[in-house]
Amino acid sequence: MPKHPVSNTEPRFSRLTSLLAEWQPLWRPAPFMYRRPPWWEAYRELADVLLGLDDPQVARLQANPWQDSPLRNWLPVQELAELVRLVPRAAAPWSLPQGWGRHVAGRKWQQIEAFCHCLQVDPQDRLLDWCAGKGHLARALARCHAAEVTALEWQASLCEEGQRLATAQQATVDMQQQDVMAVEAGRFLSSQTHVVALHACGDLHVRLLDLAAAAGSTVTLAPCCYHRTQEEAYRPVSQRGRLLSGEHSLRLDREDLALAVQETVTAPRGVRRRREQANAWRLGFDELQRELRGEDSYLPVPSLAYGRMPERFDAFCHWAAQRKGLDLPGSLDLAPYERAGWQRQAEVKRLELVRHLFRRPLEMWLVMDRLSLMEEAGYMVEIATFCAAELTPRNLLIHAKKT
Repeated sequence: MPKHPVSNTEPRFSRLTSLLAEWQPLWRPAPFMYRRPPWWEAYRELADVLLGLDDPQVARLQANPWQDSPLRNWLPVQELAELVRLVPRAAAPWSLPQGWGRHVAGRKWQQIEAFCHCLQVDPQDRLLDWCAGKGHLARALARCHAAEVTALEWQASLCEEGQRLATAQQATVDMQQQDVMAVEAGRFLSSQTHVVALHACGDLHVRLLDLAAAAGSTVTLAPCCYHRTQEEAYRPVSQRGRLLSGEHSLRLDREDLALAVQETVTAPRGVRRRREQANAWRLGFDELQRELRGEDSYLPVPSLAYGRMPERFDAFCHWAAQRKGLDLPGSLDLAPYERAGWQRQAEVKRLELVRHLFRRPLEMWLVMDRLSLMEEAGYMVEIATFCAAELTPRNLLIHAKKT
């Protein structure tokens, strides 16, 4: 495979920090929690433009916040677009047997194929699959690169199923039951190891980077779910990240980290419709609880899986009121609150476009922090995309190799 140019993270990391810090009064408040977001009065003209958008315009900007954005008159749309632009990583023409994907959801299998095609493996590399699940990626790697792959997974049942599939498909995969957060996980890494992970979450991929840096292992990683961490407040993993965030007073909490992975462009239409209904009902109840409590403030309500959502709005309100210890008068007409919820849902979709504009820059900032960690450990680092966003919005790929 061709060599890729080494990235220079510092200018991009510094400018992203500056912009995220400067505009955090607009992107941090979640419109869902307010009848009017805190920036409403200062940017009333922007709010009016957003609320005037029709549904097709909203859908277009949700999918692509950079092109022909009405926000460009108030916000640095073009500069943010440049800061998140990346070149796709060159792909090798590996092929996988057609039947190998039948054990995996279609979109996930396509992601595995795309990831494998972008993986550059040297002859001496010992491949290690981090948080392997049933070993779908490990088997694909073993086939594509004609290599033995060790796969770490903490659930015994997944290890057993993964080993069964590997044997059936004659893939040279060794499934190892291992909690990667445990101290002894480091024994699997050395300077000859090339550790790979496709969508390892939060603390799991930070752990990977820490152990790899200590051992001198090569890393190819597609990170995901930065908010899945034990820490309430984000502490940058690199010295450079800590310095920049301190200089610019950029403080991120778990909710901010969740914003980076909130894209839903790949969700099926039915899932999106159910999500919109759930949000509208929650907003309708929000209008109701403010009146019942006599307090104009947001009251968090526990989430429900879509299969457990009540079938009617009134049943949802009774459930939510019970959870929050509120008395719901039996004679109360709830229909106006349901209509108010749908109206607020339409407004929130439009006002959220401000946050959407900063979603990818925030994810890029988090990835820059991880790249800087590896640079500080003496690594050459690259960042690219391994597939189109339509296949998965979490398409950023980190490659780090010890110099």
